[in-house]
Formats: sequence, structure tokens, C-alpha cells
Amino acid sequence: MQTIYVDVLIILNIYVNYFLLRITARLTHTPLRFRRCLITAVYGSIYSLLILAPHLNGIINMLIRLIAVVTIVIIAFGFQGRKRFIINTVAFFSANFILAGTVYAVYSWSEPEFMRFNNSYFYIDFSLLLLVVTTAVMYFLVYIAENFLYRTPEDTDCYNVVIKYGDTVVTLDGLADTGNSLTDFFSGSPVIVCDRKKFSGIMKNNGSIPKGFRILPCSTISDSGFIEVFRPDEVLIKNNLSGERKKVDAVIGLGENSGNAVFNPKILKI
Repeated sequence: MQTIYVDVLIILNIYVNYFLLRITARLTHTPLRFRRCLITAVYGSIYSLLILAPHLNGIINMLIRLIAVVTIVIIAFGFQGRKRFIINTVAFFSANFILAGTVYAVYSWSEPEFMRFNNSYFYIDFSLLLLVVTTAVMYFLVYIAENFLYRTPEDTDCYNVVIKYGDTVVTLDGLADTGNSLTDFFSGSPVIVCDRKKFSGIMKNNGSIPKGFRILPCSTISDSGFIEVFRPDEVLIKNNLSGERKKVDAVIGLGENSGNAVFNPKILKI
């Protein structure tokens, strides 16, 4: 019988849960901070100890799995209404189902000595390099699928973009533009390009960049350069025609936009 090391089991599942939560946040465009994601991943790893338990009845196993998924989603994303909760839960459950199904298929086909599968959880005596490479490939495939699924025609609705940063709240007219494909390469979050003059209240008097700001390379059809970006506390996009509101995971970039906030409409999808 294969020896299972609890520390390896926990570390593996923290890594996998963190990855699945990031995938969920990206697919549903829901804000998820690093600390909250990590805490949730640690909580979710506790359920992996079920691999050490006797084989459970299918219904009981599914019930425990459902409780795990629901509580993980609530801890990670909070409860932002029934619709958003259902979307996040389905996305996270689907990501888990696909991952577990893939692992189980490999296990059933080859029954490798370095892998054990029980009660919907798996244990692998893994190579760190192999795990990182596999995760990178899967994340890249999700990125490709996301761009394919969320190709959106030019949006003609009217929006307001509300940005909260500390004690400052800035409201701008929103402009949905599929031409804005700028992405923060540190977090993978889309960048909403806003009028710099609207943020004079949080810029230092000497013109230097405040704490938490950084420089991001960017390019347009006719030029290339750099843009100042920062992570706000909250971004809310309101559709003035339908009345719908959505908190989005985005980074704010400061440029010259005649008072507008330019965003890619795909961040409103799902």
C-alpha cells in the first residue's frame, strides 16, 4: 500500500484549490484578493483528509463535496446575491469536476504507483516542476478558451464606473470598448483605463506615484509607452439602461480619456 504523507497531501491541495479559485475568478470576472484566496485554499485542503477515510457511499460523498464547494465559494467570494453565488458555485464545481475527472481517468487507465484516488480526492507524490508546468499549461488553455467564449461586439449601453480607493470614491462615465485588451501581467486582471485628472485627490502633490501604484507597459495602434496602474479597493460598473450592477475584478490605469473609464465589455460577462 502506498504511504500517504499528510504534509504533502495538504500542500498539494492548497496549491490545487488556489489554482481552481483563480480559474473561477477569471472565468466569472469576480474580484478575489490574494490573502482571501490563500485562506480559502487552506480551508479547502482540510477536506482532502477524506482520502484517508474508508470509501464513502456515493450520496454521502457528493453531499460532503457539495458542502465543501458551497462554503469555499462563500469564504472566497462572499455572498453577492443569489445569481452571482450560483454562477461562482457552478464555475468552481465544474472546475473541480473536470480536474477530478481527468485525474481519475489517468488513474483508471494506468493505475500509477505514485497516485492514489479515494472519495473524490487524489494524492500524488509530485514533482514540483511538473506541477508548475501542468498548472501553467492549464491556465493558458483557460485563457484561450476565455478569449474565444467572450468575444463580444461593440457595446452601446451607457455605464457608470464607481471606483473606491481608501476614503476616495470616484465616479466616471463608462465606455465599453473591445479594443481595450490591456491586462495586468502581475495579476492577470483586466485594466480599466481612466482619466488621470479624476484621481488628483489620491496623487501626491509632488507628482510622484503613491504607495501601491506601479508602471505597466502598454501600446495602442499608433504608439506605445507606459501607464500608471493601481489596485482599487472596489470597482462597481452600473448599466444605466438596465439598472444592473456588477463588482468586477480589475486594475485601474491612469491616462487621458476625457473624463471616461474605458473597459473591455467581457468583464461584464457571467
